[in-house]
Amino acid sequence: MKRMILILVTVALSVCLFACGRPDDKAETPTETPKEETNMNENEPTKQAELTVTEAPTDTPTPTPTEAPKTDENGMYLTCPTSYLTKKEGVSYGKFERHTYYSYYCNRERAYTILLPPDYTQDKKYPVVYLLHGIFGDENSFAGDAKLPILVGNMIAEGLCEEFILVCPAMYAAGDDTAQTPAFNAEACIPYDRFPKELVENLMPHINATYSVQEGREGTNIGGFSMGGRETLYTLMLYPELFKNVCAMAPAPGMTPAKDGFMEHPGSLQEDEVRFAEGTVVPDTIIICCGTRDSVVGKFPMGYHNLFEKNGIKHIWYEVPNADHDMNTQYSGMFNFFQLIGK
Repeated sequence: MKRMILILVTVALSVCLFACGRPDDKAETPTETPKEETNMNENEPTKQAELTVTEAPTDTPTPTPTEAPKTDENGMYLTCPTSYLTKKEGVSYGKFERHTYYSYYCNRERAYTILLPPDYTQDKKYPVVYLLHGIFGDENSFAGDAKLPILVGNMIAEGLCEEFILVCPAMYAAGDDTAQTPAFNAEACIPYDRFPKELVENLMPHINATYSVQEGREGTNIGGFSMGGRETLYTLMLYPELFKNVCAMAPAPGMTPAKDGFMEHPGSLQEDEVRFAEGTVVPDTIIICCGTRDSVVGKFPMGYHNLFEKNGIKHIWYEVPNADHDMNTQYSGMFNFFQLIGK
């Protein structure tokens, strides 16, 4: 009996201990924390927070703009933007054609090349630009430059100038009484100095009669490079009232007495003759330009600039940075010159 009572007491104590747990159970076995609470601390956001956070927008990088061509205080572009020398979709470009006319001054047929607007029509009157080549050149000198029609076409398409007719003559106006072949001596250069008269008395009347040209000063412009630049200035001095705009690119010496590394130039005019009489109608714009590194005509273009300043001839002078006697000077000069056409 006593043994039975002892067994019952032992069982009762075991049940009580299982239900209440030992005093140190809590210390040995930590209470499990819900997962949501485990993530809630100062350094780690909850999953819900991660789902609702909006990422800060990233700034879109701004493309570096293409450097705009530099201009001087007169608004002259120091270099021609290269984009104008590249063909573009949707732009029409003209093609040079070669033709001849009879010169009563030289007593022979003479040639010229002409660049007409792609949509040329007799129903419209176009300004004309006469562009003169350098020494030993001919009517094909500019026509052989594939980029020239591109330059003209792009400028017209961009609205930088009106449509115009470009005429490139053979400038060596040899006659029966002059040298027949150009060379680096005074006698052989005489036919170049005959060209202003040839232009005005023969070529211009032919162009006016053959094409739909805006005749008169408002529609007539002249420019040239090297020897063509020299004869551009000489033509300007002889017939200032005939031209709206004039551009001499790297003009060669010889309009006035000079001596260079090739020859001695007697000069078509003396320096004190390089002036306009009072009341003379003169071009709206006269440009003289040259490369800063010209190894052919050197500082002679600047000499014309200084002479024009001295004698009171209003004009624009600028230099093409790092350009030699090359296409960089020509494209810069033509880009500025052509923008004057029709304005």
